[in-house]
Amino acid sequence: MTQTVELPLWLFVLILLFAVVTFASHFLFPSVRWFFRRRLQQAVKRLNQRLERPIEPFKLARRFDMIQRLVHDPTVMQAVTERAADLGVPENVALEEARRYAREIVPSFSAVAYFSFAIRFARFLSNAIYRVRVAHVDERAIASIDKDATVVFVMNHRSNMDYVLVTYLAADRSALSYAVGEWARVWPLSRLIRAMGAYFIRRRSRNELYRKVLSSYVRLATKGGVTQAIFPEGGLSLDGSMAEAKLGLLKYIVAGSEGGNGQDGKEVVFVPVALNYDCVLEDKILTSAAQIGQRRFKARIGIIMLRILRQFWLWLTGRYHRFGYAAVSFGRPLSLSEVAAGCSDEARTKVLSRELMARIGEAVPLAPVPLVAWILRHCGPMDRAGLEAEITRLSASLPLAHLHLPEGGETHAVTVALRLLSRRRMLREDSMGRLNIREGQEALMGFYANSIAHLMPPPKDPLRLPSGGGISSISDNAASARL
Repeated sequence: MTQTVELPLWLFVLILLFAVVTFASHFLFPSVRWFFRRRLQQAVKRLNQRLERPIEPFKLARRFDMIQRLVHDPTVMQAVTERAADLGVPENVALEEARRYAREIVPSFSAVAYFSFAIRFARFLSNAIYRVRVAHVDERAIASIDKDATVVFVMNHRSNMDYVLVTYLAADRSALSYAVGEWARVWPLSRLIRAMGAYFIRRRSRNELYRKVLSSYVRLATKGGVTQAIFPEGGLSLDGSMAEAKLGLLKYIVAGSEGGNGQDGKEVVFVPVALNYDCVLEDKILTSAAQIGQRRFKARIGIIMLRILRQFWLWLTGRYHRFGYAAVSFGRPLSLSEVAAGCSDEARTKVLSRELMARIGEAVPLAPVPLVAWILRHCGPMDRAGLEAEITRLSASLPLAHLHLPEGGETHAVTVALRLLSRRRMLREDSMGRLNIREGQEALMGFYANSIAHLMPPPKDPLRLPSGGGISSISDNAASARL
């Protein structure tokens, strides 16, 4: 036992390395993980005290545990059995396919990343690009939502900036879990998005096993009280107008609320969110896709970087101007228990989707550029004074809508819109001082006009004032507060 043993130096180093790794994995790493996990739990506890809706335990669960729970869900296991029988393969092969889908869907939420980085970045980016304003919010209705209810924000999809903007505006209320399309499944963006709590979805997948895994995750998240944010339209609008809702995610949410009645489980409350912009960053890409009838489009990274560098150069030289206003309205909340109780999940989903899209549509803000674009398209060329008079007439006569008038009223609204439209060479002025849409810019002007067309009176029809109706307008200072 006390004899000397000689070993080659390389073997001694290897044994020592194994000993260090074993010590670290069995003693050091668990202690370090426990230390940081405890610090994180304390930080989340302090954070929950200031949030209107605390971060749910479901959202903080370990990603590995959530994947295991999802894969072994009874509905997923049944789908695995059916998949294996259809393909004629062993069940463990189909089970591995389900596990791959689960790893793709399940996020890896980090409270530190979300509230330390994402919120600050969203605030900076939103205010660097736009003048962000809340056009309307019914604080009393939102405050009356049951604290134990599962809240789902449903939004119209105008731009990829929607994610950033709503994340920033909802920062004091809760951490949002977005349903994100396949466009973001690129490294390292996908890692960042997962850390924000978002989950990826394949919008066009017809794989029944994948759909079962996705529906099971949404059902578990809904039961777990996760505050979600979805775009019912399923994609960006190519022509600016609102599209009909896709029923997939809504159907999963209805099914995930204990049969959708809100009585045996958590109540589900939908909050409509309507967004509108003076300048949609992707507008030319979207209108070009609409003209060729092809929804699949790709923005080349080189062009994007050149545009970013150009804006940075303008900022350095003191010539940078923001892209007008980004206005957001929060519509009337809708409880799932109010929707067609006693009907099947499919019937309730259809009724729910129509009502939600109607509430989103009625809350769309009338920002300066869309308003001027609609007037010029439907009323013809006119001078600046005519535009101001027309906006004044609409302000007095439109049905209930949320007109965002910057500080200075109609005059400043026209100034803001014309400055942006002229800078983008979308307007020209004739010899009589009348403003006309430039040739070749009709589709782009239509893109902005269509965003509010459903709120506007029919062309050439007299405007009618509904009983008790009117437009709510706000100034810059009054609307600058976050939701």
